[in-house]
Amino acid sequence: VQLQASGGGLVQAGGSLRLSCAASGLIFRSYTMTWFRQSPGKEREFVASFRSAGGTPLYGDSVQGRFATSRDNAKNTAYLQMNSLKAEDTAVYYCAAGRPILSFTRHTDAYTHWGQGTLVTVSS
Repeated sequence: VQLQASGGGLVQAGGSLRLSCAASGLIFRSYTMTWFRQSPGKEREFVASFRSAGGTPLYGDSVQGRFATSRDNAKNTAYLQMNSLKAEDTAVYYCAAGRPILSFTRHTDAYTHWGQGTLVTVSS
């Protein structure tokens, strides 16, 4: 299984970026795809998730209303559209694939496969 995250970079506050996570080696449509992020000295933080069964995506409180996650099962790819970026959004962003029950969607332990991370830097 391989998850390849891309799309990170340097952006000014208020700007936008779109991250992609290309998956291979797994039945993509049967996995929940989730984004986490980690800043230096902080724990890995839940950002957004799109469950395999579809429905309404879940978002962390700090990104609600600014970020949007989606998935294209035909392309085995998950996306994270990030708008109105703030300096505090600076982090390494990771995509993860797993099959958590709903109540564990936000837990890092629930995920079996991880991408390598892509760095997002927001300048103020």
